[in-house]
Amino acid sequence: MAKTKSKFICQSCGYESAKWMGKCPGCGTWNSMTEEVVRKEPANRRSAFNHSVQTIQKPSPISAIETSDEPRIKTNLEEFNRVLGSGIVKGSLVLIGGDPGIGKSTLLLQVSAQLSDKNQNVLYISGEESIKQTKLRADRLGIKSTSLHVLAETDMEYITSAIQEMKPAFVVVDSIQTVYQSDITSAPGSVSQVRECTAQLMKIAKTNGIPIFIVGHVTKEGSIAGPRLLEHMVDTVLYFEGERHHTFRILRAVKNRFGSTNELGIFEMREEGLTEVLNPSEIFLEERSAGVSGSCVVASMEGTRPVLVEIQALISPTSFGNPRRMATGLDHNRVSLLMAVLEKRVGLLLQNQDAYLKVAGGVKLDEPAIDLAIAVSIASSFKDAAPHQADCFIGEVGLTGEVRRVSRIEQRVQEAAKLGFKRMFIPQANIDGWKKPRGIELVGVENVAEALRISLGGS
Repeated sequence: MAKTKSKFICQSCGYESAKWMGKCPGCGTWNSMTEEVVRKEPANRRSAFNHSVQTIQKPSPISAIETSDEPRIKTNLEEFNRVLGSGIVKGSLVLIGGDPGIGKSTLLLQVSAQLSDKNQNVLYISGEESIKQTKLRADRLGIKSTSLHVLAETDMEYITSAIQEMKPAFVVVDSIQTVYQSDITSAPGSVSQVRECTAQLMKIAKTNGIPIFIVGHVTKEGSIAGPRLLEHMVDTVLYFEGERHHTFRILRAVKNRFGSTNELGIFEMREEGLTEVLNPSEIFLEERSAGVSGSCVVASMEGTRPVLVEIQALISPTSFGNPRRMATGLDHNRVSLLMAVLEKRVGLLLQNQDAYLKVAGGVKLDEPAIDLAIAVSIASSFKDAAPHQADCFIGEVGLTGEVRRVSRIEQRVQEAAKLGFKRMFIPQANIDGWKKPRGIELVGVENVAEALRISLGGS
């Protein structure tokens, strides 16, 4: 009788080892190595695989391959279509992650109901809730479609047979961490189970042309739980973000083989479900206070969409040796860098000041073009001088204090003009070469000191 072999696999990165180790050599995580039994693949399974390999296509010259644009599947949520790249692609595998209770199941159930209303069979597979619990959510959302089918199952073999028998036009698996294959000895949610179940779903999606959405749990750091291999296998990775204490939700694409990455969709959570926000800039600025120092508006690009958001800064003297630097929605290192530029190039004494910065509305900004707005908000709070209510700022700041060129300046300016802004500070290098909209004054600045002198009146 053959001896049973086992191996230890890291549940964070998938690193494999013949013996247990307290710290994973691959990712450095402590106590993440778990033991899994290695089972030899059955001979009949190997023969079936070898038989399928014989039918594989031969390599073809890329110039001889014919392509055709297939129509995408549209939903009634234009924000959802925008994030996916104008619609759902047939045969795509999409992963959506987010914090618990943020609304992932609600969003996918609404999308499933909208697709089923087009006389298409939709299969919603729930591994965390019973069919009665899913029905209660559907009643709250007002879903009464006869083409939407619900299955409460976690065994991958039964899920595969249900999909092959029903042949739906759309499938949702909620969630991938609850699905398991019986021939793998590890627990559901482990590296081996997640990898094999995702590979099986990917095979079903590609061979049958069925778009499949899978829900993924996230860790306390905010990343999708399990190995990063999961994100590499799927076609699209979506993150559903937002604070549970606020009504706004943000759907962000961080990977998309069929469209733009870093695309953004804004939703509002209501009692009847998620509704799309068509003009997010107006929503983010509707509660902005007038004539308050430390408040500054920036035109940021999220994918192909310009969004105007408010950056708030509070600078106050510290009573400790080390001043505090806190940022919500902004990179902490970026804030420290810009404060150093203001101190060295502009002469603001910020080394004994606490700095608290926030992006209003719960949005996260990470593009370099927001540097000028951050710098102006910090200087405005430090000098207690408010910029004009109708001013908007855009530009990247270098270490020498210069304001550098940014991309898509025309779309940013048009969005600011549409919302009634009268003056916009932009890099001097972006002044010429495009058509300016009417009703807004463009101020080209070459460095931060010039922008502060004009916007804060030299105070």
